[in-house]
Amino acid sequence: MPRLDSLSVQADAVQTERLHSQLNYDLAIVGGGIIGNTLAVALQHSGLRVVSIESQSQSISITKSRAYVLSMLSGQIFEGLGIWNQVLPQVTQFSQIQISDADYPGVVKMYPQDLGTETLGYAASHEVLLTALQAKLATAENITVMCPAQVVEVDYTDTGAEITIYTPDTATPTKIRASLVIAADGAKSSLRSQAGIETSGWNYWQSCITATIKPEKPHQNVAYERFWYAGPIGVLPLADGNCQVVWTVPHEQAEELRNLPANEFLKELERCTGGLLGKLELDSQRWLFPVKLMQSNQYIAPRLALIGDAAHCCHPVAGQGMNLGIRDAVALAEVLVTAHQAGEDIGSNSVLNRYANWRKPENWVILAFTDFLDRVFSTRILPIVIIRRIGLFLLDRVPVFKYLALRLMTGLAGKIPQVAKPIS
Repeated sequence: MPRLDSLSVQADAVQTERLHSQLNYDLAIVGGGIIGNTLAVALQHSGLRVVSIESQSQSISITKSRAYVLSMLSGQIFEGLGIWNQVLPQVTQFSQIQISDADYPGVVKMYPQDLGTETLGYAASHEVLLTALQAKLATAENITVMCPAQVVEVDYTDTGAEITIYTPDTATPTKIRASLVIAADGAKSSLRSQAGIETSGWNYWQSCITATIKPEKPHQNVAYERFWYAGPIGVLPLADGNCQVVWTVPHEQAEELRNLPANEFLKELERCTGGLLGKLELDSQRWLFPVKLMQSNQYIAPRLALIGDAAHCCHPVAGQGMNLGIRDAVALAEVLVTAHQAGEDIGSNSVLNRYANWRKPENWVILAFTDFLDRVFSTRILPIVIIRRIGLFLLDRVPVFKYLALRLMTGLAGKIPQVAKPIS
C-alpha cells in the first residue's frame, strides 16, 4: 500500500510538471492583431516557445471594416513570412500615386518606373491580412494561441514575468510564465501604462472620417493623396473595385460630416476629390477617430518590449502607421532569434536595447515626416502655400526628388530586416 501511495504521488508530480512546463514560455505576446500576429509568425521557426494572448475571439477580431496601405517593404516581409501568396490575390497593387493640393492645378504623378519597381505599394483589408496570419499560426507547433483571454496582471522579476489571465471557460485565473512579454495591445496599451512608460507627443486639432465608397469611374489602381486646407484626403483603391476614403478635417467639421445625410456627405466628398472618380455611393458606415502623434519615451522596460501602436502613433497621411508596426515586429523577431541562437537571455536589457536602437530612430523619422506634411499642407498661410507648391513643382520635375520620396514612403530607405524578400 505504501508503494501504491508512492506511485500515486509520483504520478501527480509528473502531471504537475507537465502542466507546469505547458504554462511556461520564452515569449508572451499580448495582442493578437495584425502586428502581434506578425511577430508570432516571424518566430514560427525560431525554436522559441511562444504564446499569443488576444482578448477577442478570432472570428470577431477579423471583422474590422478597415483597409490599410501596405508598403513595398511590408509586402516583402509578408513574402518572407510565407503568407504573401494567400494575400496578394486579394489586394490592390498601386499602378500610380497622385498627389495634389486643393485648388492648385498641378498634379504630381508617381509611377513604378520612378522607383524601378513593378508597383508602388498595396491596399489590403484588415480581414485579408489577419486571416492569413491566423491561418499561418494554426500550423506553427511552437506557438500557443489563447483567445479569447484577458490579461489582468503581470508581475515582473529579474528572470521573467508571471502573467495572470482570465478565459471565459475557466472559473479561476490561469498563471503563465515567460522570459519576455511583448506589448502589442494598441495605442492605449495597458502593459505600457502598468510598466510606467511615459509617452511624448500631442493630439492634433483634427479627426479622421473613414468610409468605403463605390465610385462611378473605375479607380484603375490609382491611390490619391489630395491635400486641402483643412487636412488631407487619402483615397485607396480596393480589390473589389471600391475605394476607402480617409478624410482628415478639424474635429467639429468631422462630426458634421459624419452626421450629414449620405447624399450631402457624398456631394462634399465629390467636390473635395475634384470629381476624380465621378459620382460616389456610400458602401459602409462612416467611422470617426481623433488623430494624434505619440512616441513612447522607451520602447523597452525590464522583461518588456513595445511594438506597433503600443510604441508609437502617427498622422494617417501617407498611410505609414501599420507599416511601422510590421517593421517593429520583424525587427524584434530578428533580434530575438539572433540572441537565442547565441545562447543569450532574450529578455535581458542588452538584447532588447538592440531592438530599441534599431526601431526608435527610424520611427521618429516617419513621425516627423507625417507631422511635417500635415502642418505644411493644412494651412492657408500664403508664404507656406507658395513654398509647398514650389515643392510639388520640383517633386514632379526632378526625378531624384521623386525617387527619394518614394524610397521613404515605401519603407526601402531604412534598414531592411532579414526576413524581407523580393516579391516573386
